[in-house]
Amino acid sequence: MRIAQIAPIVERVPPKRYGGTERVVWALTEELVKRGHEVTLFASGDSKTSAKLESVYPRALREAKLKDMYGFNYYTLLNMGLAYEKQDEFDIIHDHLMPHSLPTANLARTPVVATVHGPFTGDNRKLFQTLRHAGIVTISNAQAYPAPNINHLGTVYNGLPLDHYPFGETAGDYLLFVGRISMEKGLHHAIDVAQQLDKRLIIAAKLENVDRPYFKEYVEPWLSDRIEWIGEVDEEKRNELMSNALCFLHPVTWREPFGLTLIEAMACGCPVIGMNRGSIPEIIQNGVTGYVVEDVEGMVSAIEGISTISRAACREHALTNFNASKMADGYEAVYAKMIEKKKEEGLNSSG
Repeated sequence: MRIAQIAPIVERVPPKRYGGTERVVWALTEELVKRGHEVTLFASGDSKTSAKLESVYPRALREAKLKDMYGFNYYTLLNMGLAYEKQDEFDIIHDHLMPHSLPTANLARTPVVATVHGPFTGDNRKLFQTLRHAGIVTISNAQAYPAPNINHLGTVYNGLPLDHYPFGETAGDYLLFVGRISMEKGLHHAIDVAQQLDKRLIIAAKLENVDRPYFKEYVEPWLSDRIEWIGEVDEEKRNELMSNALCFLHPVTWREPFGLTLIEAMACGCPVIGMNRGSIPEIIQNGVTGYVVEDVEGMVSAIEGISTISRAACREHALTNFNASKMADGYEAVYAKMIEKKKEEGLNSSG
């Protein structure tokens, strides 16, 4: 197949540090190329890929410190426009820019598969229910639940090439939080848990300007030699921290569509404890690879019993269920479904 992958250009593909969507796009692109598909990746110019790279800007927008880099900035629109301008060169377009690009995808001649990496909200749900030309893929069943009556092709779980992740057979003595410092990620709950148990907590996370008020009130006052913020880290350092942590804390306060760091932690042998929100119960095998809990008290109790969790079982679960090959299988089936649907529509219109 001739496949276009349209990635966000806020981060490069793969990201140097933070960037879950870009990491998934990279894994999928590399796997599809390996399978013999002719893939074109629309991404930032500093991206590293085996596919043909098309770019409208030489480096990731976050490194360029552009204003409104997550919104309808000029370069994001240009990246989107370039891909759809070349649509006749492809059998399928796989769009990762939703919902920004949905109106454009709705007018496309080439079949479009669109993965929604963020939540369906009251604001964007009507958009997906009205503009139904693109086939929508969700990354968890929980993500799809609030959006009935969309052109939903199914759920394909995120996957990564996890075999090379270092396995930590023996647990260290610290708790770990990785990702982004924000209210929705619930770092304040992780701090509360660490304080109640008098355990060391390492925070490897980025801080955006928009989240500084939260940081000032809920995080900064508690930082110490026991509650340590080391900033944003690269993949090698993150994996080292995960492979040696006692457990990984994911105390989210929102319906998260998919917790990518959960599968990465488990691949390193690190048990995960997450709040029962959104996709979390679909990722954690409760009582086997960690625990799904309802509140801070549940998280405290889970940590106290974390020694019963097999670190080898954590790795096995991640590598079996959330690998890049399984993800690519899912998307190949979706691509074929959309292409066949387009052919049937053509036959019906000509008849």
